Amino acid sequence: MARRAEDDTVSATLIVNGKRHEVVVEPETPLLYVLRNDLKLKGTRFGCGLGQCGACTVLVDGKPVQSCDLPVSAAAGKAVTTIEGLGDAARPHPLQRAFTAEQAAQCGYCASGIIMTAKALLDVNPHPTEAQIRSALKGNLCRCGTHQRIVRAIARAAEEMSR
Repeated sequence: MARRAEDDTVSATLIVNGKRHEVVVEPETPLLYVLRNDLKLKGTRFGCGLGQCGACTVLVDGKPVQSCDLPVSAAAGKAVTTIEGLGDAARPHPLQRAFTAEQAAQCGYCASGIIMTAKALLDVNPHPTEAQIRSALKGNLCRCGTHQRIVRAIARAAEEMSR
């Protein structure tokens, strides 16, 4: 990151969904704001703004983080993956297919954060138990009450991905 002399901004290089982006922002700007406002990636949601609900979860170097309280300066030069980086309507990721099949997202607001958390879990533990799935999701809130369907969807995706 390079500090710009004329103001308090920095030039940062972000690698988001495999693409390199140069952004000029204040160093403490939350990553979420850059993803949504500058890069126009709207799949990552603003929830609480305090890193407590998980709606804004993205992967940074493969680890789930809440992008609402992660400064851009902490993500500079690292690989950031958002829900848009997993798949699309034409070629959905197994987690996205499983969430659809299990009807795991009622309103859908929390779904991208939950899916990103589940992706990180399945990357390190391809055959999680129900207890391990529930433990991994403890930082993701869903107010619609689809918890059972969410857990089933993640187990379904794990099964599909292991074939």
